[in-house]
Amino acid sequence: MEGSGLTFVGSGMRGSMPARRTPILDSTLQLALEGYGWLPNRRRRAGGDVIHARLMGQPTVGLCGPDAARFFYDEEHIRRHGAIPEPVQATLFGHGAVHTLDGESHRHRKEMFVSLMTGEAITRLVDRTIEEWDEAVDSWVPGQPVTLFDETSRVITRAVCAWVGLRVKDDDVPALASDLVAMVDGFGTLGPRHWQARLARKRREEWAARLVDEVRRGVAEVEDGSAVDVVARHRGVDGKPLDARIAGVELLNVVRPTVAVCWFVAFAAHALHRWPVFRARLRSGGAAYTEAFVHEVRRFYPFAPFVGGRAVKDLSWRGEPIPAHAIVLLDLYGQNHSPQLWPDPYAFRPERFLDREIDPFELIPQGGGDPRTGHRCPGETTTVALLRALTPRLAALGHEVPDQDLSISLTRVPARVTSGFVLTPGHSRLG
Repeated sequence: MEGSGLTFVGSGMRGSMPARRTPILDSTLQLALEGYGWLPNRRRRAGGDVIHARLMGQPTVGLCGPDAARFFYDEEHIRRHGAIPEPVQATLFGHGAVHTLDGESHRHRKEMFVSLMTGEAITRLVDRTIEEWDEAVDSWVPGQPVTLFDETSRVITRAVCAWVGLRVKDDDVPALASDLVAMVDGFGTLGPRHWQARLARKRREEWAARLVDEVRRGVAEVEDGSAVDVVARHRGVDGKPLDARIAGVELLNVVRPTVAVCWFVAFAAHALHRWPVFRARLRSGGAAYTEAFVHEVRRFYPFAPFVGGRAVKDLSWRGEPIPAHAIVLLDLYGQNHSPQLWPDPYAFRPERFLDREIDPFELIPQGGGDPRTGHRCPGETTTVALLRALTPRLAALGHEVPDQDLSISLTRVPARVTSGFVLTPGHSRLG
């Protein structure tokens, strides 16, 4: 991407005639090869914000833009039930998770997650994460390289497990953090990472389900109101307790996305390395500038390429037909890099978020709309809060960055800094 100062691999584009009908040829292989660039590239070739394609043999329509996001998140148009591919359920979300539900069932279970993400609760999580971060940094040996991605995943795993009420021994944290990262890292491929993710999920679902069962039988004591307690006691719209396996899935869906913040921490370090002027600004710019920096990291760097659903019925979007039951994709990465929304989108400019109210369908790295009633990630507020706390500490960290591969390949889903961002700690923190 020219002008970004990054090595983003796999973003080439070519022009062609716009497509109006679902193509005969399947694009699944092209999607696997192009990653984040596939949907934006198709839209450029089509000359608009709508594309028609075929994925996994099925008619597919791709949309982009705030109005498209409003259309997509209207349950009268698009449903999620039955739309998430099995490989994604078996790695990222888990079978039977809230992400696979619609209507009242979705809203009822989503409320359980929202009830856990109160301002007071998030503050406790942030405070615990800061404690774990400072302890980890103090344990680093000056001159001995550490991989920030891995270190941060362990820091957040310790913090979030304590926050939700999971008692995890220190010796067990690295393996747990590795499994939680694997679930995210393997959802976008059918290669070895995918099978590692499946094994990690199976292992941790069994672990979480056993804990839920022990809580329900009174064998394990947990704090009243903790996430473990709330999930174990939750009842569905039918008034029945969740199956222990499903409850374990949902418990992991509190922990896993929190640990995934390590992706953004590595991206923030990448930005601070490429544009060191922001280090001083973060140390002295105050809360507003820190939040603007956090939003720009989330906008600029690749996280989810798109989200998908299925058309409830025959629909039309700006004159383009969407057949009933067709796959519908909302281009998250493309929207977050749209020049119509973000002037000079491949320039990293935190100031674009200063003194600006963000429309819920505009900045969508973790989905759009209202997290309470729609399919926007309820953990987004937690993500922002953790990054607000950790990025100034990262900016104040005395360290060197040795030679390494800092490229970020757009053909890899999910994208990450190739090296994990290796740093060599100095003798003290700055500032």
